[in-house]
Amino acid sequence: MIFDSHVHTEFSTDSQLKIEDALEVSKKLNLGIISTDHIDLNYPEKSKFVFDIDEYFKKYHRYRSNSYLIGVEIGMTEEYSDENRKINQSYEFDYVIGSIHFVDGIDIYEKSFYEDREKKSAYNRYFETMIKCLKTHEYVDSLAHIDYISRYAAYEDSEIYYNEYAELIDEVLKFIIDRQIAFEINTRRLDKNYIIKNLIPIYKRYKAMGGSLVTIGSDAHNSNSIGMNMKEAFLIAEECNLKPVYYKNRKPEYI
Repeated sequence: MIFDSHVHTEFSTDSQLKIEDALEVSKKLNLGIISTDHIDLNYPEKSKFVFDIDEYFKKYHRYRSNSYLIGVEIGMTEEYSDENRKINQSYEFDYVIGSIHFVDGIDIYEKSFYEDREKKSAYNRYFETMIKCLKTHEYVDSLAHIDYISRYAAYEDSEIYYNEYAELIDEVLKFIIDRQIAFEINTRRLDKNYIIKNLIPIYKRYKAMGGSLVTIGSDAHNSNSIGMNMKEAFLIAEECNLKPVYYKNRKPEYI
């Protein structure tokens, strides 16, 4: 079965999607899904982007099946690395995503992160932070949306070009390959050909360095986004000779 491995439900602060609605869409599309709600312990408002994990399992366990699995997206941060590790060890997630949302203590969604910073400087810090955080979160199953910063960066051209950041991107890729961490193809921005064109060199480099496993996730926060642009993601995987997988019981299952 094909899986959308990155779906946010109402346990995520930025989503109101009911699990029942997500499962209904999953059934209609004949698509497996993994709920991966947000835990970002370094979010400034401490009541946001955290949730009661016991309640999460209590509510969602009844739906667990071959087509619905329970995961989490952990916002990687050195500041809370011990706490994040404890979360990873304390719960029987099927799948744990590692992601970067904060750089230098600022949510890179915020325009303030880009003020008085040239693009090169901002993106270097983004990749440097990613490298540091991976070293304290080496247990994650997949590295999420390497192009997350491109969604929000306040520059005329927000795209990542491999050749401009090759040294840092290679360090990221080497680490995840060495630790057998999968590399996500996030489908959220795959509706534009130029974005796909710019991402392919990164995935080809991942393959050339010895990587093979990719997860595919829509990063959906509503029912309409579940499964979006999956075809494009599989085409990227095919062009780069990569193997799409999803995770069950923390082990990769080939699609």
